[in-house]
Amino acid sequence: MLEARGIGAAGGRLTAEVVGKVGKEEGVLVIRQIHVKYLLKEAGEDGAKIQRALDLHPMRCPVYRTLHECIEITTELAIV
Repeated sequence: MLEARGIGAAGGRLTAEVVGKVGKEEGVLVIRQIHVKYLLKEAGEDGAKIQRALDLHPMRCPVYRTLHECIEITTELAIV
């Protein structure tokens, strides 16, 4: 989504930290929540374009679309 808006994300410029919360159902571990923190190395791009890409990303992401009805998935963006 960033690249489509002319914002470079390659070469380690965009990374993510992902944390999951796990619970138990009938003695079996299940994933309850996934939180993704995107880290984008700043290069002076338009912040509105970056935010729009983040807002649009979930419904265009195959993993999110597959899991979002059964696992809570949250995201945030940190520009470093």
